[in-house]
Amino acid sequence: MTGRTHDLAAFTALSFVVATQPIPPDLTIPTVVVALSANFVGGLAPDIDQSTAELWGRIRGGSIWGKLFAPLFGGHRFISHSILGIFIFGYAVKFFLGAISSILIVNMDVVWWAFMIGFVAHLVMDTFTRDGVPWLFPIPIKFGIPPFRALRIKTGGLFEKSIIFPGLIAANIWIYYHYNAKFLDILKHYIN
Repeated sequence: MTGRTHDLAAFTALSFVVATQPIPPDLTIPTVVVALSANFVGGLAPDIDQSTAELWGRIRGGSIWGKLFAPLFGGHRFISHSILGIFIFGYAVKFFLGAISSILIVNMDVVWWAFMIGFVAHLVMDTFTRDGVPWLFPIPIKFGIPPFRALRIKTGGLFEKSIIFPGLIAANIWIYYHYNAKFLDILKHYIN
């Protein structure tokens, strides 16, 4: 999947979680802004194993950092695209958020969950692509849906652009329409 599809998938997953789960009563606007940002970063983070990834392009000096860090992950769709990668990134981000919690005064649990929702959404979306995902790394088997590689989505291909991306937009519209009362209650909480 392309970076913009991963961003939209991460946002869609976060929207669904917000719509269906209880909202922390101490949620603040700064927490929402940081959590949204973390969600988009999480949606692109598994691809840091690729020096040309979109996430590196969004960071100053990212092309240099990408060339330095990408080899540490063993190649594209390797450790960062696995269950083990979910745990490693989860702990690393939790540690990082703990380290900056005295500087950035927001609910870091909400920010962490937003990041992780984006991260997992990325892996789920990549499961539908031709290359699949090595969910059980270090076992060298890549899983994909459907099981036949020829039937899977080509990254950046016509199917992704004409069906998947518009489908994610439609899913967001449905989520916000179906759960509009909850989203309106959240907005009212901050407007009053």
